Amino acid sequence: METQIIELEKKYWQGMENHDYETVKKLTRFPCIIASKNGVQSVNETSFKKMFESGNAYKLKVLNFSNVEAQFVGDNGAVIAYVIELGIIGDKQKEPMKCACTSTWVKENNNWVCTLHTEADLSQQ
Repeated sequence: METQIIELEKKYWQGMENHDYETVKKLTRFPCIIASKNGVQSVNETSFKKMFESGNAYKLKVLNFSNVEAQFVGDNGAVIAYVIELGIIGDKQKEPMKCACTSTWVKENNNWVCTLHTEADLSQQ
């Protein structure tokens, strides 16, 4: 069953990669919580859309998805942690970045949605 959550997480990143707001919105529970190098914030749908659209200047490319750990918490909850390597393509090619990510998924109205996502940049090794 963990495969289902892994596939949802990959679908979410595909939506980010393809700049497909409708897919990402459908997979997100609002307000969602985001924790990153910019701090912790609760984000409503309007703010989320603004954040999403602010990424128009560059394109993400998922290069690698590894070290995946996923668990179900009861029938309606799941957590996933993994390392992702992202290429960022804009005006000039930037070095790929690696992040350790976690997401919490909940099942609402028979659909899985992400309610919490964290990203921590990994130091270059």
